[in-house]
Formats: sequence, C-alpha cells, structure tokens
Amino acid sequence: MKIKQLSIFLENRKGRMKKALDVLENGGVSIRALSIADTSDFGILRLIVPEPEKTKKLLEDNNFIVKIGEVIAVRMPDKPGGLGMILGILDENDINLEYLYAFVEEKDEMAIVLLHPENIDAGIKALESDGAEVVSAEEIYGL
Repeated sequence: MKIKQLSIFLENRKGRMKKALDVLENGGVSIRALSIADTSDFGILRLIVPEPEKTKKLLEDNNFIVKIGEVIAVRMPDKPGGLGMILGILDENDINLEYLYAFVEEKDEMAIVLLHPENIDAGIKALESDGAEVVSAEEIYGL
C-alpha cells in the first residue's frame, strides 16, 4: 500500500516552480496531491501523479533533479480529531513521522492524509492493525 511520490528539487529563484508545473502541463500530467517545503537555498516540491516513473523522466529531460520516494495514504473522517486519531496510532507504536500533507475528498466528508514515517513498512502495519483505512496506490493515482 505504498504510494510513489516525486520530490523535485527547485532552486529558490523566481519562476522555477512555475517552470516545473509548465513541464507537467505540457506533458499532460495531472497532479493528485502536492506539497512544497523550502529552505533558504532550495525548495522541495512533492507530488503524487498517476505515472510517477514516466513523470520523473519527463522532468529530468527538462533539467530537474527528481527523486522517487514512498508515502502512505490513509482515508480518515474530515472532522475535528480525524488526523489526531491517525497520528495517535503512529505515536502508540513509536513510529516517528517525518512529514505529512492532506487533501479533502468530495465524497462522504472524508480526507486523505499522505504520511511519510521513518519506517514505511512499520507505519503501514501499525495503521492497518489499528483499523485505519490505508488506501492503495491505484486508488490514489485514479482520483
């Protein structure tokens, strides 16, 4: 139940993120989720896209540095305490979370949180054993 995520390294200069997004648009790539983190020197644009390997090549062919990593997708209620419940499972199992980002699903008042714990396999095992709904890559890519 691992989701492939692209991490695109961007210099902190005007227009660099737009250029990456233009490459994706021109390549016909739909973005399912994204997050950006920055430091003083560079930013990391994290993306979930339907065809990560193909998209990685497209970006690299346009002079971007891209890595593929993995995250876990978990469906949760879009209400106060929904995220706390998921994070509580990780805490109870002594699993450190490096980062997360989320988006709201239009159906059934649900949200999907994308989690990157230090140990992906342990995170999946803990979440599934405690009854969290871990979402498949196919479902996320197909949104």
